Amino acid sequence: MAMKNFDYNDFFESNRKRLKLDDFLIARVIAEYKGGYKVKDANGEYTAKITGKQIFNASTREDYPAVGDWVAITKLNDEQAIINKILPRKTIIKRKSINRDEVQVIATNIDVAFIVESVNRDFNLNRFERYLSITNDGGITSIIILNKIDLISENELNQMLTQIKNRFGDINVIPISTLTNDGVDKLKECVLKEKTYCFLGSSGVGKSSLINKLLEEDIIKTETIGSRTDRGKHATTNREMYFLKNGAMVIDNPGMREVGITDVKSGINQQFDDIITMAEKCKYADCTHIHEPDCAVLSAVDSGELDKEKYQNYINLRKEAEFYKMTKFAKKEKDRKFGKFLKTVKKDIYD
Repeated sequence: MAMKNFDYNDFFESNRKRLKLDDFLIARVIAEYKGGYKVKDANGEYTAKITGKQIFNASTREDYPAVGDWVAITKLNDEQAIINKILPRKTIIKRKSINRDEVQVIATNIDVAFIVESVNRDFNLNRFERYLSITNDGGITSIIILNKIDLISENELNQMLTQIKNRFGDINVIPISTLTNDGVDKLKECVLKEKTYCFLGSSGVGKSSLINKLLEEDIIKTETIGSRTDRGKHATTNREMYFLKNGAMVIDNPGMREVGITDVKSGINQQFDDIITMAEKCKYADCTHIHEPDCAVLSAVDSGELDKEKYQNYINLRKEAEFYKMTKFAKKEKDRKFGKFLKTVKKDIYD
């Protein structure tokens, strides 16, 4: 298979030449495990590790390879390789790590993200907006999937579709059931040759089952949801890329109970562009849209022009992004001062 079959294009080739990586083979990261990776090139698959130099130079998790990355490798043998460098990423999906002010890279170099919610237990417009904010910020097109429609009536489904249209406009939505196969053909039509896709959603919404449908065989392990708790289980524990018969690539991700927001201000502004447009009419240029007089956004909420829940979600996401940016800056300042302290100590010792 040629490299272009893996979604390798002029963007990556020009960066390979710019970085002068002619002495290395180029491969794609197709799986991430604890302590290692699996990479694939035109000749085969290899287990791989990064160099000690990369670990030493890494300042954040974004400096480590992620599923979807194109990397420069050195083959050790027919089964093992060393990852020497990560090529610049064309797109990226990332979130704030749970309980840490760190970025977690979900996947890279994605063409389309399928955002999956199940209609029986998971349907939440605010959560859709969280996912859309991080995919928008990463430069990725998104499609909403409403899964398990066999569990609700046609009238209930139409109500959900109306809510989505009222909140998100003409975004592409695929109602689907892996049990009855309703909507499966429509999903397959969206998955094109030599393009990369990923599935995002909470545990138990059926991401792995959907990919199995695309693979046309049950390759990925799936779990049933407990009837008493109605909570999903982590059937997928590692991020991994799968290759479809039609030449497309799809990435399965572990379920995300929380979608923490990082510094994705541009993604939030893109998702809430109607609010951004309203804000241009505010009296104050630095209006927070929370308590100021003559705030066009608050006026729109009061009049009913702007949905209150959408407004509140916008404020919450913006606060999260600002808080993350603030803590990130504080950490950098702390590291800078510590580095300055070390230089002073060294100077005192050696002078």
